[in-house]
Amino acid sequence: MKLIRTIRLDPSDTFVFERAAEPGEWAVSGAFAFWDADTEKLEGKARSAFRGGFLGVESLGWSTLVQIVEASAADRAALVERLAQQLVASFGAPDLATARAAAQEEVAFAELLCNHPADTLIAVHRGLEDGAVREAFRTLHPRGDKKPMRAFSFLEVEGEEDVGEQVDLVALAETKSAGPS
Repeated sequence: MKLIRTIRLDPSDTFVFERAAEPGEWAVSGAFAFWDADTEKLEGKARSAFRGGFLGVESLGWSTLVQIVEASAADRAALVERLAQQLVASFGAPDLATARAAAQEEVAFAELLCNHPADTLIAVHRGLEDGAVREAFRTLHPRGDKKPMRAFSFLEVEGEEDVGEQVDLVALAETKSAGPS
């Protein structure tokens, strides 16, 4: 089975988000963190987290990218349990049993994103559409076998057209590799 972990290719998450996830944390989409927020009025770092962050389960910090990794059934069970604990402690879930059911759903959704090879990176873009939160995901695959991974060693290969703001990572990579004119 595969799950998603946070990854940090550069230090930008540490100043884009109020709290950046630590690299290597198990992650989920995290859209639920904004269930009671007026997302149209979010500003600054909170807006950045809503628009383009995955939630690191341990730190409850945000990550711009997650990486698909191989996981065991024990990893999945521990992720569900930790997320359930966080839902009770930090998000007001009424009890652990209710939180476990919600955590199971969140982890199952994260698993749906993992139908790509291991080491594929995923980015999210969230926005409001017709009064509902809409998430669009893009995948980035490594070019060749380059390790360690660097921000410009990825090539976007598939994804849904996002709504609103976006950064064209492929164009940035091509500009970077072309060098100064």
